[in-house]
Amino acid sequence: MTFVVTDNCINCKYMDCVEVCPVDCFHAGPNFLVIDPMECIDCTLCEPECPAGAIYKDSDIPHEFREFIELNVRLSSQWPVITERTITPVDADKWDGVAHKIGHIIDAD
Repeated sequence: MTFVVTDNCINCKYMDCVEVCPVDCFHAGPNFLVIDPMECIDCTLCEPECPAGAIYKDSDIPHEFREFIELNVRLSSQWPVITERTITPVDADKWDGVAHKIGHIIDAD
């Protein structure tokens, strides 16, 4: 069992979840966070901390976000681990709640 970061994190990237993670399983891209399923210990701490409601247990993930399971696996192997909160994007609140943002992921370091 693991947790998965989904669509609403894109361009929000609040990072409250990073602060509570005891195993440093979050990886950061330019405008999105992902969870490494091999590192996640299913502690449940990150899900309630996400102000964007973008984190789900993989077994409870809504159907429309299923593709994010594989996306978290792939990008966590490419992006660096993040262990501390950094600056939240200035326009994060504008993006919070915008649907179907997957095309906005910047897939680079």
